[in-house]
Amino acid sequence: MLEVILDTETTGLSATQKHRIVEIGCIELENQIPTNRIFHTYLNPQRSVSEDAFKIHGYSDKFLSDKKKFVEIVENFLNFINNKKIIIHNAPFDLSFLNYELRLINKKEININYVVDTLEIARQKYPGAQNSLDALCKRFNIDNSKRDKHNALTDCQLLKEVYINLLDQKEPKLNLENLSIFGGESNKNFDIKNGDSRKIIKPNKKELEDHKNYLKSDLQRNYFDWDLVFSLYIFSKFTSFSIWIFLIPASEKR
Repeated sequence: MLEVILDTETTGLSATQKHRIVEIGCIELENQIPTNRIFHTYLNPQRSVSEDAFKIHGYSDKFLSDKKKFVEIVENFLNFINNKKIIIHNAPFDLSFLNYELRLINKKEININYVVDTLEIARQKYPGAQNSLDALCKRFNIDNSKRDKHNALTDCQLLKEVYINLLDQKEPKLNLENLSIFGGESNKNFDIKNGDSRKIIKPNKKELEDHKNYLKSDLQRNYFDWDLVFSLYIFSKFTSFSIWIFLIPASEKR
């Protein structure tokens, strides 16, 4: 299953006040494992960044002035998220800005049915607890020390780790369904039953014969000399002689 971890940074706190997106970050996952495909861009919002927003991400009007506009990157962005589950922390916030941008250029809005909100998952699992991204990183012992300022791509990296922990899958499973372990050919000595993928090595005819000969020739010597043991036991009953030093298998005396 393909998924996209998504985060945005904006010029303000509300799209209803005509604030715009200044950064989009996306990381693609397949079965909760990064595919190394990312989408990241800064945007010229065509308006000023509010003081409160600047304190959060640190992107100035000057820094953003020469960046591409949303309309210039929208096709690449939509192609990247197309037909994938979208993972967002506090989804209503990011979706309100993304859909506002899409409406401005007469594009179809993102369907909320494709979106998973990790904030809602966290609230259900930890009701009454702090469930911000920073709080969840602390809960799951995820290093967020580099998050001095908010950054869409950095936040995606952190959210990826949080998402995996929220799913109780700390170590994502590799999809080995189509992986040929033995060079593409089926191996007769490799049996899989009831999900057990241990390799079973079957001995050949010569190995079976050698084993049988070993049992006849060597194994019979690996026992105690019980006649001697019994004699020593009787002897020890009438002396201070200790029998235990003689309890050594015959094979180890050779």
